[in-house]
Amino acid sequence: VQFVESGGGLVQPGGSLRLSCAASGFTFSRYSMRWYRQVPGKERELVAGISSVGGSTNYADAVKGRFTISRDNSKNTVYLQMNSLKPEDTAVYYCNVWWGSSTADYWGQGTQVTVSS
Repeated sequence: VQFVESGGGLVQPGGSLRLSCAASGFTFSRYSMRWYRQVPGKERELVAGISSVGGSTNYADAVKGRFTISRDNSKNTVYLQMNSLKPEDTAVYYCNVWWGSSTADYWGQGTQVTVSS
C-alpha cells in the first residue's frame, strides 16, 4: 500500500488549495478513502471521507461547507478541495484507505498546508 500526497503550500486566509493523493497497492475502487490532518503535538484527526464510488461523503464539523472530498477511480486518486481556508487549517494532510474497521498501517509523507498572512 502506498499513498503520495501533493498540492499543499502556503496560502493566505480565505484562499484555496486542492490536495491530491495517489494511491497504489490495493484495489482502489473497492474502498472508502479518508483525508486526515495532524498538527505537531496533537493527534491525527479525520477531516473527510468518501465511499468507494463517491456516492457518500462525510466531513468533520470544522471543515463542513468549506472542504470537498472527491475521487477519480480511473486514476486511483482522491482529492480534497479546500476553500475559505483559516489559520487553524494549518497542518500536514494525509490520505489513507478505510478497510471498513481500520486504516492501513502505512502512512505517506503527507503534504504541508500553511494558512498565514
